[in-house]
Amino acid sequence: MNSRNSTEWWRSAAIYQIYPRSFADANGDGLGDLPGITSRLDSLKSLGIDAIWLSPFMTSPQKDAGYDVADYCDVDPIFGTLSDFDAMTSKAHDSGIRVIIDLVPNHSSDAHPWFQAALAAGPGSPERARYMFRDGKGENGDTPPNNWESVFGGPAWTRTTNPDGTAGQWYLHIFDSSQPDFDWTNEEVREMFRGVLRFWLDRGVDGFRVDVAHGMIKADGLPDYTPPAEGGSMGGNTPLGLEPGIDDIATEEDEGAPYWGQEGVHEIYRDWHLVLEEYEGDRVLCAEAWVYPLSKMAKWVRPDEMQQAFNFPYLETPWEASALRTVIDESIEAFGAVGAPSTWVLSNHDVVRHASRLALTAENPQGHGIGPKSPGQPIREVGLRRARAASALMLALPGGAYLYQGEELGLPEVIDLPDDSRQDPTWFRTNREKYGRDGCRVPIPWEAGAPAYGFNDTGAAWLPQPSDWDRYARDSQAGVEGSTLELYREALRLRREHTLGLGTLSWVDGLPDAVAAFSNGNVTVIANTGDTAVALPEAFASAEVLLASAEFDGASIGPDSTIWVRTP
Repeated sequence: MNSRNSTEWWRSAAIYQIYPRSFADANGDGLGDLPGITSRLDSLKSLGIDAIWLSPFMTSPQKDAGYDVADYCDVDPIFGTLSDFDAMTSKAHDSGIRVIIDLVPNHSSDAHPWFQAALAAGPGSPERARYMFRDGKGENGDTPPNNWESVFGGPAWTRTTNPDGTAGQWYLHIFDSSQPDFDWTNEEVREMFRGVLRFWLDRGVDGFRVDVAHGMIKADGLPDYTPPAEGGSMGGNTPLGLEPGIDDIATEEDEGAPYWGQEGVHEIYRDWHLVLEEYEGDRVLCAEAWVYPLSKMAKWVRPDEMQQAFNFPYLETPWEASALRTVIDESIEAFGAVGAPSTWVLSNHDVVRHASRLALTAENPQGHGIGPKSPGQPIREVGLRRARAASALMLALPGGAYLYQGEELGLPEVIDLPDDSRQDPTWFRTNREKYGRDGCRVPIPWEAGAPAYGFNDTGAAWLPQPSDWDRYARDSQAGVEGSTLELYREALRLRREHTLGLGTLSWVDGLPDAVAAFSNGNVTVIANTGDTAVALPEAFASAEVLLASAEFDGASIGPDSTIWVRTP
């Protein structure tokens, strides 16, 4: 049996998220694939990460970029084969890189054999009991069972058609209509997913990132619920990157949406914990749980449940010193209270890249995305400067760190995607009012001047890449002093050398309000979130500078910049 102790790798790991369709394309069809990932693993090894997390690559109609799964135990042909997966996993392990894969248990694709069987079997059947089918309201059942709205916009219920052409029952889909929700009160569903876990664990995966880990269980009676107008799409109610602090997001007494954060989800993860303990080594479960406050999120990582939970309150905190101090303190306290490490994350495949988000000047709730007509357009230079400083701060914090592909290159959100190239369901289900997440999913650049910037050798890309990305290409930055890539490499190297992920944080007091400074072991991190330079504290005047996110003259720390110094 595994036990929690300081040797568990995930407590301090730097984990790199790969969005497979946008990482590297080996066959030139414009979509990234598993052989492409394998071909680029050496670059990730040189970056200095400990593990990779792959977004979905399982068999899917791809109506939501693979988060609509039709077969949980196979690879979609657009990404390769199971043999390709095995080869990738083997090379990763040989390179000292662990492999985490995405698991989508809240819902399946409507192309899943179970859902097709449910449609054929009809009301009251065991097949329909695997999903959330309900009769409609009103004399003819013409009204949906409740007023819930889809995360992607529009109603969360779709009505079926009976074989004779008459209108039938409704089924629940918290996301797209092609993504029917499982009924997790059904033991058959639970047993199926135990089998899915074992299938991939037998193939050597080191863990699972669990999509919508705060979903799955719905409140009894499926009561009506209207979310706050200012809320993000996945729960909580604060616009990304604007509100100063997290104290007023929610309270323990705030029940929130009846489809998020229900107590019954914890029984599922206690069961999964036991499945993972059947296997040698430290296997992990990481929760995508958009729940607040942090003391509630910590329930997902109690000793008999999951190992990690994404720290979305940290991601949603603006670049402002007092707010950062608050969320860091609350994170360490909340997760530490249950014996778990905090995680730290600034970008992923669902949010505006932080090289743009941190320079927004208008509210931008999670899931809305930004496009040409969005208010508060970011200033690219400001965003990159803040992103470098924020990443330098994050990588010195004790706990686990998650990086999203391309952030080590300083990639901004792609704002000017043509309307006819957008593919996110949010774009279509909101009648093109919300841009969605395509802007953070554009294929990343590897080589300047190459077709598709080296994403492949044909120039094809499933989302168009900007024409000015030569500056961000990996080969344009490799070995270049001061580049964002080299900043990340050095930060990750120093993080390992000084075991910062396993360290203890103590704040440095007596500094200007715009400065957040802390010590972790013999490393002190000083971040200036203000718009004017601040003098280096006299106590550190003779300290060795280990890292600087921007030019540092040895006397003052510039606006939006972070330095690391070694203290005796």
